[in-house]
Amino acid sequence: MMNRSLLREQVFKLLFRVEFNPMEEMPEQEELFTSTSDDDFSKQDADYIREKYEKIAEKLDDIDKAINEKTKGWDTERMAKVELTIIRLAVYEIKHDESVPTGVAINEAVELAKKFGQDGSPAFVNGVLAKFAE
Repeated sequence: MMNRSLLREQVFKLLFRVEFNPMEEMPEQEELFTSTSDDDFSKQDADYIREKYEKIAEKLDDIDKAINEKTKGWDTERMAKVELTIIRLAVYEIKHDESVPTGVAINEAVELAKKFGQDGSPAFVNGVLAKFAE
């Protein structure tokens, strides 16, 4: 089984597809993602990734609303898609996932931003998420 950081990265990649596909096509995207990925997923990993993605997708409106309340003048519409996806994932973990401590959610988000974002991404992601840790 993949470790939690790797699993989180896969959830991020699947969640990122929301930006490019209508919600009604996402079940198909989930299927494609877990069956055609370069990474070999065990059944357990694939189930975890899908399940976590679905829980986040279900709460996306609430998550975006929470982000917009915390980031005055810098709403989700203006954020780069990579950063927005990372922040959505972390906000879900902070607000709705008891198994992930807030500090871990933030650190992991910053690591994802280093890997997939641009130069300013880690600081931006950290700044937004710090508001959720208060």
